[in-house]
Amino acid sequence: MDDPKNIFVLTGAGVSAESGLGTFRDRGGIWARFDPMKLATPEAYAADPDTVLDFYDHRRRGVVAAAPNAAHAALARAEARLAERGGRLFLCTQNVDDLHERAGSRAVVHMHGELLKARCTACEAVTPWRDDLNRASACPACGIGGRMRPDVVWFGEMPMHLAAIEDALAAADLFVAVGTSGAVYPAAGYVRQARALGISTCEINLEPSDNADAFDDARYGPASTALTGFLADLGL
Repeated sequence: MDDPKNIFVLTGAGVSAESGLGTFRDRGGIWARFDPMKLATPEAYAADPDTVLDFYDHRRRGVVAAAPNAAHAALARAEARLAERGGRLFLCTQNVDDLHERAGSRAVVHMHGELLKARCTACEAVTPWRDDLNRASACPACGIGGRMRPDVVWFGEMPMHLAAIEDALAAADLFVAVGTSGAVYPAAGYVRQARALGISTCEINLEPSDNADAFDDARYGPASTALTGFLADLGL
């Protein structure tokens, strides 16, 4: 499309796959190897907090050890270049890692929360957290122990920042989904919302997603090359 001014980018696990972080719904992905109902629900945490916290400890260590890849860097560059033109790149991610931020993206909205933060279920305070989390961990805000959990959205919980996401989508003139399965709602529904608003849409993915038919355009291949090429075509 011609010179988009406001780009809405939705990223999923595929954008971090080349950094060594596992995807969820692909063959061999995290939910193919583990039962999400036993690891990623409020009920699982209430029934067996040690197992749930241990699972997220392993994932947190993986995030801390990972490094941003070329796809993360390309989005950070595009954000800066678009801002220089008086435009905006709104980066909405389903990922709970911090690789977008470490690559240089300044404004990242994590609709599924952030693994490097912990939330106290007693006082609801949210605290940066890079170490392991267990039932002995005390909340830095209220001092109560045994009530800390990862600040991520579990199955059955409401995604975060939905009002800001809806506003940004309505203001966009290009919607781009990168590395998403197209199976998790409400994120999977954003492309049809964009189409209904007359916004151009493009999917960038390793292979067609579950909702690939809803996109105007598509680029398939690793995010590091497919996304970088797409943004270069836009002059970003």
